[in-house]
Amino acid sequence: MRSLTKTMVTMATVAALALAIGPDRAAYAASAKLTQGKTPKRPWMDKRLSPDRRAALVVEQMTLDEKINLVHGLNVWRANPPPRQWLGGAGFVPGISRLGIGDIQMTDGRSGVGRGADRGRYATALPSALALAASWDLNLARDFGAVLGKECRELGFQVSLGGTANLVRDPRNGRNFECFGEDPLFIGKMIAAELKATQHQGVVANINRYALNDQETGRTVYNVVMDRRTMRETDLLAFEIAIKESGVGSVMGAYNRLNGDYCCENRYLLNDVLKKAWAFKGWVMSDWGGTHSTVKAVLAGFDQEMPGDTFLGAALKAAVEKGEVPVARLDDMVHRILRTEFALGVLDEPRALKPVNPFTGAEVAQRVAEGSLVLLKNADGLLPLKAASTASLAVIGSHADAGVLSGGGSDQVDAAGGNAVPGAGAVWHPSSPLKAVRAKASGATVNYDDGMDVAAAAKLASVSAIAIVFVHQHTSEGSDVPNLSLPDKQDELVAAVAAANPRTIVVLETGGPVTMPWIAKVGAVIEAWYPGIRGGEAIANVVFGDVNPSGKLPVTFPRSEADLPETRLPGPPRPSAPGSAKRPTPAPSFDIHYAEGLKVGYKWFDAEAKPPLFPFGFGLSYTTFAYSGLRITRDRNVQVSFQVTNTGRLAGDEVAQVYVSLPPGAGEPPKRLAAWEKIPLRAGETKTVTLMIDPLALSVFNTDKDQWEILPGRYTVFVGGSSRATPLQERVPIGVP
Repeated sequence: MRSLTKTMVTMATVAALALAIGPDRAAYAASAKLTQGKTPKRPWMDKRLSPDRRAALVVEQMTLDEKINLVHGLNVWRANPPPRQWLGGAGFVPGISRLGIGDIQMTDGRSGVGRGADRGRYATALPSALALAASWDLNLARDFGAVLGKECRELGFQVSLGGTANLVRDPRNGRNFECFGEDPLFIGKMIAAELKATQHQGVVANINRYALNDQETGRTVYNVVMDRRTMRETDLLAFEIAIKESGVGSVMGAYNRLNGDYCCENRYLLNDVLKKAWAFKGWVMSDWGGTHSTVKAVLAGFDQEMPGDTFLGAALKAAVEKGEVPVARLDDMVHRILRTEFALGVLDEPRALKPVNPFTGAEVAQRVAEGSLVLLKNADGLLPLKAASTASLAVIGSHADAGVLSGGGSDQVDAAGGNAVPGAGAVWHPSSPLKAVRAKASGATVNYDDGMDVAAAAKLASVSAIAIVFVHQHTSEGSDVPNLSLPDKQDELVAAVAAANPRTIVVLETGGPVTMPWIAKVGAVIEAWYPGIRGGEAIANVVFGDVNPSGKLPVTFPRSEADLPETRLPGPPRPSAPGSAKRPTPAPSFDIHYAEGLKVGYKWFDAEAKPPLFPFGFGLSYTTFAYSGLRITRDRNVQVSFQVTNTGRLAGDEVAQVYVSLPPGAGEPPKRLAAWEKIPLRAGETKTVTLMIDPLALSVFNTDKDQWEILPGRYTVFVGGSSRATPLQERVPIGVP
């Protein structure tokens, strides 16, 4: 197939597009000029030169218009017709043909390449990011990232807009399914593995939403008020680890304000921390429509406006010509973009579009789904089911006859063959759990009930040997959920089915934690998250024991909203009621003060002595594990060694977790995750595990010195299978006799 990314745009086409798209007319008029005059020699195409030198050589040859052209996207959504070479992705930056600089095609890509089917192209619908996180498996994260990168490249995209390092501060956040959990060390290392693997495929990866975009309702108007120590030890720590360990090429600024300044014009976030303290060499782009100024943003360290040119088009050119923005700053913006493209080979190899191999992607999607399913309850060994001895099964609810649920918004991946449940208000991928269960239990009678009539569903359960109830909570970008209850009276459905048949298995398809008022009445519970294109098969494999569940929770499941730092999420100020004497005043922003401070997630529950429904790091297996033999050695670093034994009858994987408690004077929560490893063990097998504790896990951020430091004192190391199950512990003196 002819490469669309290399299509040359004629001056006539450029002129026609300029008339069509209004605000981007200046950019396209500038593009038209680029095809005139002599084409310079291109020493920057010498791959023996460093990426920085190659970028510098290009910048030396660029006109002011060419530079401006590269630091903003084209608003393709307002173009009529859109550019011929645009591939339908989320973003598009026209190239500079005179210099051999190709177009930049961007696509959403957190759980697969977005917006493919609308142009007849298939992309693998992977499980959600939170599902991947539940695997606690760095190797799976690499496989996940490699599929993303490979499919982006094959579909013609140069930038994958995937990977958010925001913490799950509140389980009601509508985009939690795009996140990696509630612990910054865990998030940073998991997402770093994914992003690095994506870039190994010759695609620029992106980390977003920088920073503190921890809820969706009012995301464009709220202002997070937070001290520097708290932000550096929570959300920014996750970004720091991910950015440094992955070498990610681009960072996307968030919509919200932080301490009064929008994230895309926040000098502390962009210049002081990202570019100076972390030595980030890539470029900073806005979230779509997240740019609010020209001079302030650019001087604060902002590099690229997306998707239009309202602030970084003609306005930026004028600011440069007036001397309000130094030419050197504009050159740095352009250099960062070009350097990243050269470093990852984006500008060196012609990109021919090719169809995605659906079998490779589906295989990885299924492995991730199987590794991420979390067994939350298994009373009396109800699971795994034995097909030969199961006479009848009732499969109930949640469109289990058709497919599995996915999260909404920009993370949405087109369903192969179309939405399996048209008109449902959400996208269901065509991977039917009912069909997969029937394939496993071929000798059993398997009946389905949609769960809409609670009495009918309970009646079917009462005459079946086993009942499997599928329930869901759909979440999406743009808004938070009002509470953690299952919608559409599904809690009533589960309670009725369990009352009719105590051998009830509940399968949750959710974007994060939910409450479970029926938990004591059901036999087993599986958290399946949004499991992707092979989710039905993965669920059936776990239910029937072909796969031993090994997922662990990357987030705490609370018993109720009353146990959270905020019983209800703060929102924009509401106008006065009709007839009120007080006239409502418009509020361009409202402040959010996160009451938990450093105590995010499990740290809040530990510090407040609140028992969760299920703790961070928790997950059952069809076998059992024992821990012994803790040894801690300390030279330049702290090294932890211990043994894990599979004490059951089945092979299984255990996620061994190490936590650390800092000295009392540090003013920290009771303990924090310091290391982990997922270990495969045969029945009866013992393995010695040796883990190095990342120094950041022992550090606090000293705002006076503006640096991390390890305080002298006595630290306690905890080892076990979850944050609340740590049978091994030992005190370790650091910096003291």
